[in-house]
Amino acid sequence: QVQLVESGGGLVQPGGSLRLSCARSGSISSVNLMGWYRQAPGKQRELVAVIIGGGTTNYADSVKGRFTISRDNAKNTVYLQMNSLTPEDTAVYYCRYGLYWGQGTQVTVSS
Repeated sequence: QVQLVESGGGLVQPGGSLRLSCARSGSISSVNLMGWYRQAPGKQRELVAVIIGGGTTNYADSVKGRFTISRDNAKNTVYLQMNSLTPEDTAVYYCRYGLYWGQGTQVTVSS
């Protein structure tokens, strides 16, 4: 059974940084997409950053230059480094491996 465990969320001031982690347990035969999505109150879930196929990355325009997605295949973990955070980044962040989703971790950017 595949499980995704996210960590690293929390409360941070504007301009601050956080690093999210998503550790996967259980085997998946093949994954052609992994990454992060987010959902703010009253809004639809949206893509933040993903790794596609062999390693191509794709970012939402709103986070380009501020967020970086990476992975450690040996640890079955995908990361999201978030810098220069703004209140507009406040949301529940969800990890995704193929068809599997994590439970979400809250990120709140507020002074």
